[in-house]
Amino acid sequence: MQLTGPEILRRMQEKQNPDIIIEPFDVRCLGSNSYDLHLADTLRVYKHTIPNGMKPAIEYKRGTKELTMRDWFDSDFDYKKFLYSPNAFDIRNPKFVIDPTNPKHHETVDIKIPSSGLILSPDVGYLGSTIEYTETRNLFPYIDGKSSVGRNFILNHHTAGRGDDGFCGEWTLEIRVLYPTVVYPYMRIGQIYYEEFSGERMPYNKNPKSHYNGQRGPTAAAVIPVDHFLKEATQKQK
Repeated sequence: MQLTGPEILRRMQEKQNPDIIIEPFDVRCLGSNSYDLHLADTLRVYKHTIPNGMKPAIEYKRGTKELTMRDWFDSDFDYKKFLYSPNAFDIRNPKFVIDPTNPKHHETVDIKIPSSGLILSPDVGYLGSTIEYTETRNLFPYIDGKSSVGRNFILNHHTAGRGDDGFCGEWTLEIRVLYPTVVYPYMRIGQIYYEEFSGERMPYNKNPKSHYNGQRGPTAAAVIPVDHFLKEATQKQK
């Protein structure tokens, strides 16, 4: 059962051990059954996925010269290299492969979003984070995009919109855009919802295997384990 906006507020105002903490909080961001979350001013991209000589994003300055493909490149020389050999800059090129088990592939570079805005590329995946720090107890939290965000074809998560009972931290966002799209610090980027659940609790912040509890800012992926112990169990089923 999903909590309404007034119920979210009531649970935040409990004097001892509130089920919900949202910081900073402003009642103007409280909806009928959710709370609006906002984009912080730092993005991270995996170093390994950015072609040499190419910018992962472009500062947006409204009213300046018309932007062209040249603006994605660090120099005229790099742009000419792209024109001569576009394959070297194509993210479908296997040289940009991400191996989820390789920590070196999760090394990141930071990009600051200026107040004037930042143009994101459809060819790049960005790790962002919410301004809001949240704590959740006795409830199942999850985030999703706002309808206006979706109608600008901005994705704010890739399967990782579900949280856990006991999660404490800022939310990392996995951002993709369909077109070159401007984002701004403090823009509304999504909503958080809360649902009740049944059963014995297993809080995320008490689980020693939890990777992301207490995270601040965009957090790169933990190494994804390959569970070889399942191989024997699978063979026994055959």
